[in-house]
Amino acid sequence: MADWHYQTSERITAPLAAEIVNQQPSYSVDKKEIQKTKKASKSEKEAAHKSTLNKLKSDASPSLRRTIELAGEKEASSWLTVLPIQNHGFHLPKCEFRDAICLRYGLSMKGVSSKCSCGSTFNVDHAMICPKGGFPTIRHNEVRDITANLISEVCSDVAIEPRLNSLSGECLHNRTANRDEEARLDVSARGVWRRGERAFFDIRVFYPNAQSYQEMILPQIFRNHELEKQRAYGERVREVEGSSFTPLVLSSTGGMGREANTFYKRLASLISDKQDTSYSQTMALIRCRLSFSLLRSAILCVRGTRSSKRHPVHLDCVDSIVSEARLIV
Repeated sequence: MADWHYQTSERITAPLAAEIVNQQPSYSVDKKEIQKTKKASKSEKEAAHKSTLNKLKSDASPSLRRTIELAGEKEASSWLTVLPIQNHGFHLPKCEFRDAICLRYGLSMKGVSSKCSCGSTFNVDHAMICPKGGFPTIRHNEVRDITANLISEVCSDVAIEPRLNSLSGECLHNRTANRDEEARLDVSARGVWRRGERAFFDIRVFYPNAQSYQEMILPQIFRNHELEKQRAYGERVREVEGSSFTPLVLSSTGGMGREANTFYKRLASLISDKQDTSYSQTMALIRCRLSFSLLRSAILCVRGTRSSKRHPVHLDCVDSIVSEARLIV
């Protein structure tokens, strides 16, 4: 791109260069014209990059094409572009950074076992969905906790895993609606959308390279998950709880569904108003924190221990064990 950048620089600075050559006594260049030239140059650059990207996608294999799409999702690259400041949690140890690069570009990772403790062949695709070790649940809970903490900055009555009211004769028309007496959602709070109104949120983090998604485009995958959540909980929350329901669907690579994007924008707006900060900066920070959370969880899915030989201590028996063994407390 060096030649193109040089030519662009010549065009932008041409009026100033002409004044210098002509030895004009005062600066009389039209700044609006310079800004117009800069804007036109930026548009040309973006068009050139888009054309190159489309060519790469057309020549790439389906798996590489999906990798390019995932890397190009909004703010999916924030973990890579932000300064690695440890105090803010924006850092990765060198081994994790290498793993993150491999995950981003679909490269093979060193030192990964070939067999999972569940008996299946172990690879990145399997690691992201294998329930052994509970790592997909940890990934989900990390996003849930970050979201709840952010909401608590600006809203009241914030609860994690609130239990829904039991059904008492209400007729839910949706065949797949959740009618469980012990049904819970991930987060609830008052004042997110309207003052005093309680809002419920349920989070789903999916792995976009799973085999079942290979023939689907990303927007369609996000929308399917959102609709599934709406069918399961939307009607019940509206009719029984008298509240609003928003499904927060994210990909393990950092992308967001439409409703999640709308929610986090609303949250950024509330926080920026309260703290008198820039909305764009607040939104970028929220996306960056979520990006690092999802990235670390993805690395944990690959590198975490899934040993089946553990024998956990049942902590509900602590009193009896201490008494029987006469431990000194």
